Amino acid sequence: MTRIAVIEDDRPTSDQLVGWIRSTRPELQIDTWFDRDSAESALSRERYDLVLLDIELGRERHAGVALINAINKLHQGTPVLVISAMPAAIYRGIMKALDAWDYLQKTTFSEAEFVDTFLDMLRASRSRQTAPEAAQSLVLDPLWQRSAMWRGQRINLPLTAQRILATLVQKRGELVSYESLFDVVKSGRSKDNVRKHVAAIREAFREVDAEFDGIENVPMRGFRWTAR
Repeated sequence: MTRIAVIEDDRPTSDQLVGWIRSTRPELQIDTWFDRDSAESALSRERYDLVLLDIELGRERHAGVALINAINKLHQGTPVLVISAMPAAIYRGIMKALDAWDYLQKTTFSEAEFVDTFLDMLRASRSRQTAPEAAQSLVLDPLWQRSAMWRGQRINLPLTAQRILATLVQKRGELVSYESLFDVVKSGRSKDNVRKHVAAIREAFREVDAEFDGIENVPMRGFRWTAR
């Protein structure tokens, strides 16, 4: 069963979020926590498919930051949606740097906006869970909002490189021609440009795995994903 954690010290807000989730996906199991200690204890026991949390819990102004760090340490890859009254213009970038999925500022978003964001996260979470066994060492976000993961390590890639990587992985073991890769390159559609993107992908992987050799170059034709 899909498990959701809602970590919010304001009970009316917590009840509202839970109500919106249940009206959209009544089959989900939802646990609610109202302080950092209870939430940390739960996160150490359970692996949630998705976590919603506030930054400020009780008198702890940045309790949510500590919880995100705990999630990244214990259950890396779990989507986290931060919902806080603090200004989005300042805190959205900070939370994304901590690998949170997104940031919603209280009183400024609608139920529809929340539900759309929640369902996107849920689809991404389920996509990771149902990925083929052969690709478990590589985790890709189908919406390209989060960094790719290779054997538990974050791979920092620009968007075009992520798209090329996804195309290679989707056709693992098969030759992917330059012409096919042109479809995911928005500008500079040339073989030389594609080769530069592939070189950047290799370099990013080797920053976390010095022995990575999972992209085969097929001279004059294209590339093949061979990593296991």
